[in-house]
Amino acid sequence: MPNRKMGRASDQRTAILKNLVTTMIINGKVETTVARAKEVSAIVEGLVASAVKEKDNFTTKDITVSAAKLDGKGKKVLKTKTSKSGATYEVVDREVKTKTVQVDDPSRLAARKAMTKWLIKSHDSEGYVINPTNKLFDEIAPRYAGRTGGYTRIIRLGARRGDGSEMAILEFV
Repeated sequence: MPNRKMGRASDQRTAILKNLVTTMIINGKVETTVARAKEVSAIVEGLVASAVKEKDNFTTKDITVSAAKLDGKGKKVLKTKTSKSGATYEVVDREVKTKTVQVDDPSRLAARKAMTKWLIKSHDSEGYVINPTNKLFDEIAPRYAGRTGGYTRIIRLGARRGDGSEMAILEFV
């Protein structure tokens, strides 16, 4: 997608764009130079269009999972067992549950894998891991389901004080 060189080697350029695209998806807006904003806008438009197209392309399935029982404080519940030799030891008490999971259809899975080229797993302010691909499918795609394009806007801010570069804010519409 990108065609501007931005005065960088290709690995540096790709890293900058990945970081900006991920920040855009997670935060909804990013402040950068106009040239970078145009590049990121083109990438984000393609990602959102792909997510909108594939947003309902999944099925659900029930699976059984075994998990440790937890007490009121969130600690694992232990129970005492006796071995054949008569020794006693403690084991984690487990419970079997049925859980409904979402299974992607092949085209949605292919779109998800293609998105990983531009998106990096990130952390929020509390330190929890955020998967921007999931955010794209779960939050952003439903918001733009009725649109056929034009998901972002570039607002020019003027020249940067240090070097005079034209600055802009890129945000979702």
